[in-house]
Amino acid sequence: MTASASAVDRRPHTAPLAPGPGGGKDRRRSLTRPTAGGLSAGLALLVCVGGGIWSFLALRINVATLADSAGNAADFAGRMLPLDFPPPGELFSLVWQTLAIVVCATVLSVILSLPLALLAARNTTVNGPVRGVSRTVIVLCRAVPEVVFAIAAFRIFGLGGMTGVLALGIHSVGMVGKLYADAVEQIDEGPRTALRAAGATRPQQIAGAVLPQVLPSLVATALHRLDINLRISAVLGFVGVNGLGYALASAIGTLDYPRAMALALVLLLLCFAAESVSGAIRRTLLHDVTAGRTRKRFRPTTGKVTAKVAGTGAGPAAGTMAGTASADPRAPGRAPRPGSPAAPAAPAVRRISPHWDARRVRRLVWLLLTAALVVASAARLDISWHTLWRGAGSFFPTLGDFLPPGTGGITGQLVADLWTTLQIALAGTLIGLVLALPLGALAARNVVRSVRVSRCFRTLILLIRGIPELILAVVFVVVTGLGGVAGALALGIGSVGLLGKLVADSLEEIDPGPARALIACGARRHQVFFGAILPRAWPAVVGHLLYQLDVNIRSATLLGIVGAGGIGYDLLNAARVLQFPVVTTVVLMVLAAVLLVEGLAMWVRKVYA
Repeated sequence: MTASASAVDRRPHTAPLAPGPGGGKDRRRSLTRPTAGGLSAGLALLVCVGGGIWSFLALRINVATLADSAGNAADFAGRMLPLDFPPPGELFSLVWQTLAIVVCATVLSVILSLPLALLAARNTTVNGPVRGVSRTVIVLCRAVPEVVFAIAAFRIFGLGGMTGVLALGIHSVGMVGKLYADAVEQIDEGPRTALRAAGATRPQQIAGAVLPQVLPSLVATALHRLDINLRISAVLGFVGVNGLGYALASAIGTLDYPRAMALALVLLLLCFAAESVSGAIRRTLLHDVTAGRTRKRFRPTTGKVTAKVAGTGAGPAAGTMAGTASADPRAPGRAPRPGSPAAPAAPAVRRISPHWDARRVRRLVWLLLTAALVVASAARLDISWHTLWRGAGSFFPTLGDFLPPGTGGITGQLVADLWTTLQIALAGTLIGLVLALPLGALAARNVVRSVRVSRCFRTLILLIRGIPELILAVVFVVVTGLGGVAGALALGIGSVGLLGKLVADSLEEIDPGPARALIACGARRHQVFFGAILPRAWPAVVGHLLYQLDVNIRSATLLGIVGAGGIGYDLLNAARVLQFPVVTTVVLMVLAAVLLVEGLAMWVRKVYA
């Protein structure tokens, strides 16, 4: 046998490819085989997109409608100028009242959400029914609009800050509690297991291992919710909650557009300032936590004992080993004399509490400022245990006013207005998607080359996000008239802020490996985006889109209060004429729609996970 034949014989033997149905050879599939669940989820998404397009056309949102409204826009600009700001003292009182309500409501939501989150998390609650009840309470708080809580609280506490605190605080539990529960479920179980092995009780495990890990997430979520509460606080003014929202509602009711737009501008600037301050606090806290985790945990407490061995060529390591061996009292030979250089040093006492460095001082300053702000806000709103106890006595009589649900003889109108609300939400989500996809892509640093361009679009998204949707709805109602067009346009522009940020974050969080592979093969930038970046971020984008639709259904209900169409107008009228059973019916109808969309979102995320 020759060498060449031997080399040929050593090659691995591969089985021939089996002929396919058509007589040819099978080739490896480059795409995964579609499943029944994937096809069903894709069909559901196509139905949602088709519903958005149909709603867009049914509401008659087109160029002609916008062109016809150009004259109204010019007339509105002429009537609102010059702006009429309140006197400085009155303006400061309104701003301080609004901030006090928002701060106390956010603190209340944190206090209520933390135990609910611990009961709803799988790793802290073993009992399944308790966990299910906690999750249900969180979902109900998120699904019921804050206006409904405000209407009920207004019956108990009347016109004042307590109504706004309870309405915003209880509704915020829906978001804060869910994010807190998710954060608790994602902790590292190692420290908790160590405490449990040492004999720690369950409360000690939570206090010593769970809460320290989720503290950054707790603070960041609370600050984010503070921004949201400030933007939606203006809506509560239309149901009697004092502050900037109430002054804005009074100005709109009297057609005092210079005063209304001045107050809207103050609210807008206040939202921008709160967004900037809370963002700076979040970045500072997260930077401190990251820096604390990357520092060395152990520092030498004793000096190194080195001894150079004469007549050897050993390096520092050998000298150190020799010195350590001679310093060991158990080593054979003469024991070292006390006071000699080779004698073992006395062990240093390790500190239990951390040092007072700049990071710890900064945290203490933020804590003291936060505590002072909360105390001052509670004092401004005159919140006391006596007020809460007095209101608790009328809780059940007030609850009886809302039960049982009723329609008041307008069942057909309620169904038609609910359908209009769904159309507004679908059309607004479609507009937001069309605008947020390019803006989010240009804001992602792994899509555009220029860092300045990415920061510019990030700033633009942040500015849009700071505009309250109520202000957009008021402007579009004046420009385009009463109806669903104003609500859809307001939701569409308002969705860009949240959806654009989520799209940019999803694009930046993908694995860069496939994109680098395409770049190495000579692919152009648009080929890299559509071939490696967008397909991997698309499941997350779909989840964010369905979440935005869920949010827009609730927002469309609220915008109906200012004349932007939908079932919100029926909700406000029923509350004004004390038809509270109708209010309950409206809440249940909106709740059913929200739960349907939320269930669809959970199913689609599970399929594409």
